[in-house]
Amino acid sequence: MNKSELVDNIAEGAGLSKADAERALNALIDAVQGAVANDDKVTLPGFGSFSRSSRAARTGRNPRTGEPVQIAASKGVKFSAGAAFKSAVNK
Repeated sequence: MNKSELVDNIAEGAGLSKADAERALNALIDAVQGAVANDDKVTLPGFGSFSRSSRAARTGRNPRTGEPVQIAASKGVKFSAGAAFKSAVNK
């Protein structure tokens, strides 16, 4: 499912116009991105939670030459599915 299909699903399920559904989805995405970027955890009960994770600097290898390459430390996003989401997927 891509974003436009998701917008269609939201519009139909909530009885909204597609434009309103897209604005609501964009607002949700912006709110989650902003909160996680500020190192806040976003929890949606029954769905899951988003949090920021840290990856330490490490040494990797260039697959073509085999020489060691330094990989810088970085931040990433972690999603943990909620129990209701897991059980819905496993039905």
